[in-house]
Amino acid sequence: MEVILAEHLGFCYGVKRAIEIARENASTDGTSSTLGPIIHNPQMVERLKKEGVGTVNSLSEMDDGLVIIRSHGVGPNVYEEAESRGLELVDATCPHVKKAQLSAKLLSDEGYTVIIVGEKNHPEVKSIFEWTGHGAHIIETEAEAEALPKFGRLGVVCQTTFSSDRFRDIAACLLEKSRDIKILRTICTATDMRQSAALALAEQVDMMIVVGGKNSANTSRLAQLCESKCATYHIETVEELRDEWFKNVNKIGITAGASTPDWIIKEVYKQCQNRA
Repeated sequence: MEVILAEHLGFCYGVKRAIEIARENASTDGTSSTLGPIIHNPQMVERLKKEGVGTVNSLSEMDDGLVIIRSHGVGPNVYEEAESRGLELVDATCPHVKKAQLSAKLLSDEGYTVIIVGEKNHPEVKSIFEWTGHGAHIIETEAEAEALPKFGRLGVVCQTTFSSDRFRDIAACLLEKSRDIKILRTICTATDMRQSAALALAEQVDMMIVVGGKNSANTSRLAQLCESKCATYHIETVEELRDEWFKNVNKIGITAGASTPDWIIKEVYKQCQNRA
């Protein structure tokens, strides 16, 4: 049995940067916290907690100390609230997310009706929405795009971890909605690379193991893509591997989301090799 790692997998630049920022600002007295989980990986969040970086769900939970903005970003009101509360603020927003936020704000300021293509409940999408002054439309499917009315001026941005193919199809629908339309493809190149590599590998193997947080949008999307090519299992940790998955399997592919730490990928790879 052969075990093959995808060409591109695991931590992207934005996640790696956020983790480094968190570690640089860890404290032994419990005064450093991220606002929400810094990335969508429970194991990494727990490790950071042991290193001196906690997690709060609201700034109201902090009377003082240092708050770290997570990689998914936040709206402008959070920066204002942190300042009014006298909290020290460190921004670990992914640069690609920041670009999507500011692109959406610029389009809104220029008088365009803004469409955000992405998952309505994803924290990144929520942050982009807030940068438009809560004036954008959020859509996730072609059907939702087709249901929109026509607009005078239309500006389009996208969740950085959204599927490239789905964005292309939705953007094609939106072209019919305005004669003055700006489409800004704010999908991160790391997302494209991981999706392409996962699909290419899934076509060569009998089974794919996708490693990453169950709450990670980009990891779940990798699993969805691989499912279209072969048997696929989405796991968070090595303990979730099952013996029955490996029966009558000659080639196994492994990929991992952009928020999956190296040590978890290595554990899964080693265990898969041991079952060969």
